Amino acid sequence: MLDMELIRKDREAVATALAKRLDPAEVTSALDEIQRLDQERRALITEIDAERQRRKAEARAYAQAKRAGEEPRAVAPEAERQQLAELESQLDEVQARLRDAMSELPNLPSDDVVAGGKEANRVVKTFGEPPVIDKVRDHVELSRALGLVDYERGVKLGGSGFWIYTGVGARLEWALLNYFIDQHIKAGYEFLLPPHLLLDSAGFAAGQFPKFYDDVYHLDAASAPRGQFLLPTSETAILGAYQDEILETPKLPLKAFAYTPCYRRESAGSHSDERGTVRGHQFNKVEIFQFTLPEQADAALEEMLAHAEGLVEGLGLHYQRTLLSAGDASASMKKTLDIEVWMPSTGKYKEVSSVSWAGDYQARRAAIRYREPGGKQTRFVHTLNGSALATSRLFPAILEQNQQADGSVLIPKVLQDRLGTDRLTPR
Repeated sequence: MLDMELIRKDREAVATALAKRLDPAEVTSALDEIQRLDQERRALITEIDAERQRRKAEARAYAQAKRAGEEPRAVAPEAERQQLAELESQLDEVQARLRDAMSELPNLPSDDVVAGGKEANRVVKTFGEPPVIDKVRDHVELSRALGLVDYERGVKLGGSGFWIYTGVGARLEWALLNYFIDQHIKAGYEFLLPPHLLLDSAGFAAGQFPKFYDDVYHLDAASAPRGQFLLPTSETAILGAYQDEILETPKLPLKAFAYTPCYRRESAGSHSDERGTVRGHQFNKVEIFQFTLPEQADAALEEMLAHAEGLVEGLGLHYQRTLLSAGDASASMKKTLDIEVWMPSTGKYKEVSSVSWAGDYQARRAAIRYREPGGKQTRFVHTLNGSALATSRLFPAILEQNQQADGSVLIPKVLQDRLGTDRLTPR
């Protein structure tokens, strides 16, 4: 949620920033409506306050007359009293419409984030070189030959977009998750295992609702009268856990991470470069998250990027870091950088982590604040999140980048003790 005061004071700057993401005409229309509703809201508040003050004065005069033994003036007739209730009802309606209009606006992109879509994304770092492989086999072929993934039985169980990790494949998946967990604990993040079913309020707080309401799996109204959905990422759960709280300033930055499966309704496996586990309706991910003071956010973003990249480098994988354009980043984020691993079979990079800074956008929606030491005023924290990491694309990257001419696949050194071997060989 954007700051209404900022829109009032510097509409032009807000409009310029939003135009990186939206059509300028759409921005103008949205801001016009928001300012109209804001003016209507403020006028109603003024009218209601004046009416309340009049009634207080009337009540005081009545009481004074009674104490003085005088005949008090008649109190306001019932029709006038009803008018105040009507004004308050109008205010509730206008405030709800204003909140809805404000919730539809995306975040303001950072100054160094450019306008445009995927074509405007910019590679800002590369690690290592693509491996030289004479005859590249894709991860689906390798997984089948090595007995790591059962795609057919996954579809039998869940339908298109589901799979089963089997045998050493399941152990490799779990080894990756444990590797991430160990590294996050060493880096000072608190481990959380949150519910997978969240209330709709958590989706709103994260900025996923209302715009992306249909992208997740919802329970029916009879089963969940308050509204519940399967979380699409544990970012939603970590943020939602701190809704309506005032965090202790000395404890900021507050660093947490969570492991969960992620559930998404997006199209799975619809493109040739998204076969196998590259895109599905359920996948495993470990998410890191920080709540910071505004002045800590820049350093937190760099630290989270370095930490997530350290995990990929520890696996020995070739990757690149990309600064996303305004149109390709999540609407809730001021700035997003993707970590993308190389897939030899397609000659393309696939994102395994997005590290993002939301500024105070999510904190406003979730009412998460901090209080300056010794002060009474509260301010909104800044929030940052990062995938660290999503396994469903790392798994294929490990297989493809480490494949050998004899059909075997080398295991990254950091995982060898967990698997008890340095390579996987065809059955």
